[in-house]
Amino acid sequence: MRARLEETGYLVDDGLAIACFLALRLGRPIFCEGDAGVGKTALASALAEALDAPLIRLQCYEGIDASQALYDWDFPRQLLHLRAAEAAGVTDAGRLESELYDRRFLIARPLLRALETQPSVLLVDEIDRADDEFEAFLLELLSEFSVTVPELGTLRAERPPVVVLTSNRTREVHDALKRRCLYHWFDHPGFARELAIVRRRLPEVSARLAEQVTALTQALREQDLLKPPGVAETIDWAQALAALGATEVDAELAVATLGSVLKYREDTERARGMDLAAVLARRGA
Repeated sequence: MRARLEETGYLVDDGLAIACFLALRLGRPIFCEGDAGVGKTALASALAEALDAPLIRLQCYEGIDASQALYDWDFPRQLLHLRAAEAAGVTDAGRLESELYDRRFLIARPLLRALETQPSVLLVDEIDRADDEFEAFLLELLSEFSVTVPELGTLRAERPPVVVLTSNRTREVHDALKRRCLYHWFDHPGFARELAIVRRRLPEVSARLAEQVTALTQALREQDLLKPPGVAETIDWAQALAALGATEVDAELAVATLGSVLKYREDTERARGMDLAAVLARRGA
């Protein structure tokens, strides 16, 4: 599992590799929790690539309901069909009703698409942003991997999708959902691991620049920031500096490009007050 994921450019530790292996072997969802930008969403993409399966993503948000996540009826097409049937002189009400609620008029949202696509990887992103009602609905669906459409009957997955749920921990997800999943906490990586990720994702960036940017990001995380930068921001920063033609970075250039890695004014001001030159000097030593 580790080798397959690393072939996609996604580096994993033993704990995550084992969680992914067990998810495939046992058919259990993986619940990924951690700060934003630490690689939770990227795991689902890497799994899809490693398994040669489509990635189906459901982005959660406040107020999301079953019709937006599961299925809905295509009312405009149903109305056009009804008018066409009336124009053709069809008067059989029973026939019209059965035709209106045919599978061709059913719009499959991400959850239903994942049940009907074999194989597939289903990403339920930021489940902590959804409300309790949707979480309870999702719990039932993930338990049975089936859904009942009143007009069509029960639709069941022949082969359940590989499911990855992510949470930025803006609120606690109910234990009932966690109990049905394999759990993995995503922490910020150490220097060596983060550097390896940057080098793997951005092979065009000079080794010196990748090392300096990683050291600067690690130093920023030690500050009391509103939003500590994740690995995604480290990659963005290195990419931005490389786009400027830099092969290494000094304190002045680092300050000028802080917008690539920090997204709050307060964090930017705190970073400007740091001795970034000393951080770079320590890395040089």
